[in-house]
Amino acid sequence: MLPKLEELGLVEKILGRPTKVKATPVEEALSILIKREQDIANRRVSTLEAEKEAFLKSFPLINRKLELSEKAHFSLISPRDAIIHKELAMIKHAERAIDVITSRDEFSHLFTNYSDKIRGAIRKGVKVRIVLDTLEHDDSIRLITDEFRSSRVPLVLKYTDQPLFHYTIMDYKEALVATSTEATALGKNPCLWTNDSNLIGLLQKKFEGLWHTSVSIEAIETEAVAEKLTRFLRDLRPTSHILFLYGSPEAKYNVLLNYFQIGLENGEAAVYVTTAENLGQIRKAMKRHRINVEKHEKTDALRILRYDEFYIIKGRFNLSTTLGLIRKMYNEALAKGFKGFRIFGDMACFFDHNLVRELIEYEKTLHRVLDLPIIGICAFNSNMLLKFSNPLDLYNELLRAHGTVLFSGLDAKMGRIEIRQA
Repeated sequence: MLPKLEELGLVEKILGRPTKVKATPVEEALSILIKREQDIANRRVSTLEAEKEAFLKSFPLINRKLELSEKAHFSLISPRDAIIHKELAMIKHAERAIDVITSRDEFSHLFTNYSDKIRGAIRKGVKVRIVLDTLEHDDSIRLITDEFRSSRVPLVLKYTDQPLFHYTIMDYKEALVATSTEATALGKNPCLWTNDSNLIGLLQKKFEGLWHTSVSIEAIETEAVAEKLTRFLRDLRPTSHILFLYGSPEAKYNVLLNYFQIGLENGEAAVYVTTAENLGQIRKAMKRHRINVEKHEKTDALRILRYDEFYIIKGRFNLSTTLGLIRKMYNEALAKGFKGFRIFGDMACFFDHNLVRELIEYEKTLHRVLDLPIIGICAFNSNMLLKFSNPLDLYNELLRAHGTVLFSGLDAKMGRIEIRQA
């Protein structure tokens, strides 16, 4: 065994008697093994390339053209690699147009890993049009389009809020259609390839209708902040666990009030846990936002609690107690006939009481996706995070504990908002 390890560079012999052996440091040893595998793979690829060239030179040339029947063809392709290979082949052979309807995830994968092939098609005059599902949390799409634009390659992209199913049409002659409407359908389910003119005609007609009713990324980005925020809050579903970073009280109230208004309109119960705010001021702000505070508090649809009634009771934080309160309020809401339950917590009290470690434990226990079918927003003043001794480590811990991050309030008012997957 030792000579083999020495040959691999994983041990060193120390001269002298008795013979001693010194192990190569772990990090260096792993690098050696990875490099060895890379060299083996490179040699294998080089050998295959040489064999390919030799085979093609000796392959008997057929001068006559094969006469293909006029009958349309259909193929069912299952493995993800084969599906991607077929799509890339269609892009490579395109001469006029490529029309694509797909999800953001599939777009990101294809246009990040195979951007050179797509650029090549566009540079030879192929018009590429893509329709994606509505832009929500991911700004990587814009990074991809900016990269194409910077290399002077036009990539025309639009968004729609209509239900999509995935397909690619090449030159109005070939189509690759997913057999599922899932966001990650490619690879999980087979895809149908066809050159049937009737089916392609129907797909093309559907694409043109969707293209003309979709909106560009510029139109979405110029959309009013209030509309963006409302759409994001309306799309929240039970088990959502949101990390909300705000820079001003106005920004926090914009999110809080819209969040509660949407929940109450949906027939849900809502709880706000505050740190230092005056409860009377909170109620006035809600009334200005046309929330009928008296009515909702009377029916227990709305509850406003101080942090010392929920998080830090009698000067101490107890994880089991707080989690028990959440479960109890959720069960009470369902028992009273409410359709759901949502909570908004201002987490400043943990910093005020020097309980940051307990805060992280609490957030991790809640998980990125809540165990109970409730919606939760944990609000943090971004200025308070910066005062922490190691804000980057704290921020990373919070990211790991949440599913989505909402940034807002980069000025005195609402400011720009950003929504990202944690």
